[in-house]
Amino acid sequence: MSEAAITTAVYKLFPSPRNRSRTIYAYEVFVPHPYALVDPPSYGPQGQWTLFAAHRLADGKNGQLVTFELEADANRFNARFVPD
Repeated sequence: MSEAAITTAVYKLFPSPRNRSRTIYAYEVFVPHPYALVDPPSYGPQGQWTLFAAHRLADGKNGQLVTFELEADANRFNARFVPD
């Protein structure tokens, strides 16, 4: 059974089954590629992370949202991520 969606002021989110929690951390990276392979552990995060399928409410854009507990992890992911 899939988990229920989470709606925030900015996104409608659908948690990844790989998440250990449903926490939305302070540092967010929106990936505007809904079908790209996003593997946060491969970027070596030092803190917690969560991954969501995301629908951005402002413009209706679909993608993925990766949230990180630490700003350095979000910066590293943002600098290294290349959609396939």
